Formats: sequence, structure tokens, C-alpha cells
Amino acid sequence: MGKFFSTRYNAGAFNTGILILRLGAGILMANHGYTKLIHYNEMKTQFMGFIGLSPSIALGLVIFAELLCAILIALGLFTRLACIPLIISTTYALWKAHQWDVFGKGELVTLFLIVFVTLLFTGPGKVSVDNIISK
Repeated sequence: MGKFFSTRYNAGAFNTGILILRLGAGILMANHGYTKLIHYNEMKTQFMGFIGLSPSIALGLVIFAELLCAILIALGLFTRLACIPLIISTTYALWKAHQWDVFGKGELVTLFLIVFVTLLFTGPGKVSVDNIISK
């Protein structure tokens, strides 16, 4: 019972938690990107532009972030670098598509944003391709 109230943790528990966080967020976000990819032609006309870019280019960048970068995060490959496009994409979606409604329509986007910012700070953990490469 004492472990439930302890503020101590071991490296194995931390790395397992980060692995679960990476896999869950990466796979779920990759599904969003894949959906956008297969419906690209329908979505490119209704997608919002981004910092002066056309809607089709902005959609392409979002697909890059949500599909490729999410897969990299799930693998633990270039994790911190892959988080940056996803943080930009989710922040922009929260601002433009959900009008900063973090407790309503934008709740899921906010959760993804929190996860990717957390992974930017923590890194991928020991169970990752980044860790294998660094050895």
C-alpha cells in the first residue's frame, strides 16, 4: 500500500510509462494523419491556410506532422525533433479550429499537445530507437 503514496519511482517504471505514452499518442495521432492522407482531395478545398500558405500545402504539412512525425514518436526515433511539428500543428488546430476551447471541442487536441510537450522535455526513454542509436 505504501507504494501507491510514494513519490519515488525507479527507472524501469519511468521508461515503461514513457513507452506507453509514446506508443499511445504516436499511434492515435498517426491515425489522424492517415485519415487526412486518404481524404486529401476532399479536405484540401476546405482546409484552412497556415501563415500565408495555401490550404493544400498546409494540409500536406499537417499530414507530415500527424503521420510521419507520429510514427517516429511511436518508434522513439528522433523523438524530440518529431515533437516540434506536432506541437506547432496541435497549437494551431487548438487556436484556429477550436478557438482555444480546451475544455470543450478542443479537449482532445489539448491532450495531444500536453503529451507532445511532455515528450519534448522527457525524451523517448530507454525503450526507443534513439537509445539504441546513441549506444
